[in-house]
Amino acid sequence: MAGDVYVRLREYLDALPAGFPETPTGVEIKILKKMFTPEQAELTVKLSKHPESAADIARRTNMDEADVADRLEEMAQKGLIFRVWEGDRRFYHAFHFLVGLYEFQVNRLDREFCELFEAYLPYFYVSMAGQTGQMRVIPVASSLGDESTIAPYNRVRSMIDNETLFAVTNCICRQEQGLLGNECKKPKEVCLMFGKFAQFYIDNDNARQLTKKEVHGILDHAEANGLVLSPTNTQRPEAICCCCACCCPTLRGIKMMSNPGEIMSSGYHSRIDGDQCTGCGECIDVCPMDAIEDVDGSSEVKTERCIGCGLCADRCPVEAISMKERDEKRAAPVPTLDDLLAKISLERGLQQ
Repeated sequence: MAGDVYVRLREYLDALPAGFPETPTGVEIKILKKMFTPEQAELTVKLSKHPESAADIARRTNMDEADVADRLEEMAQKGLIFRVWEGDRRFYHAFHFLVGLYEFQVNRLDREFCELFEAYLPYFYVSMAGQTGQMRVIPVASSLGDESTIAPYNRVRSMIDNETLFAVTNCICRQEQGLLGNECKKPKEVCLMFGKFAQFYIDNDNARQLTKKEVHGILDHAEANGLVLSPTNTQRPEAICCCCACCCPTLRGIKMMSNPGEIMSSGYHSRIDGDQCTGCGECIDVCPMDAIEDVDGSSEVKTERCIGCGLCADRCPVEAISMKERDEKRAAPVPTLDDLLAKISLERGLQQ
């Protein structure tokens, strides 16, 4: 039965590092039916989480190679699986739903999909509570002052120095909220991709290629518009999202908590020099976590709420705000996305 293949697909995706939990409402099955035909679902559960050529997949599954190649490329174009290149050869593999297949639907959303996604989010986040996050926060460059003592993985400009392929795509979170009637005025074309992810988005006509100079311009634009920099939780980034607390599901979620700075932090928090502060309120306005308040005409930081994005330090007209390392030391992120997914898999008790 066609319905059975969607259950098997859900189970298969849940066995991938990021998970795809079952819900009591069945909304996750509705999402899969929205994205995959039964035939596409059937082929997906036969894929590996490691890249394989169409020829190898056809041989392993006893299918026609030409037919498999066409179907795999069509599915990759629709963001249902992932495609990588080795020279002029294409390789395909299954990919987890979030962060992954959902983000690959940029420019393909409709209101129904957005409503299903919003209904599913609470279940996803509950299932992943306590696991290492796929994304993290880093301070904007201007907030760090002398960067010589800052670890390279927290210096956004240094993070991109060794990359060679760059692309920018639209923020899917702002697209989604716009379709739901919650239009955001923040810039939309600000999500940066590197390496194989940049290639994937470019190949699918969902991103435009950038020069390194243009990447720096996008980062300047994001900073000027009060967007939080959120790269993959690795030392070498695959992507950098430029997030707002009104659209980003993660920032929206932690903002409702009493201690967002203890849940997701750059490893820094803001510190305000009361003698220099003029009480202008610029920092209060720009803070995405409501971590700064006016106390008798001077701004003060609620450290437990501060995620260390550095936007307040950038915005302060009298340079009264600096970034301070949090007392509780944060471990360095793992080097690569493969390392991160292996770590999350281990935490979830999944087979490697």
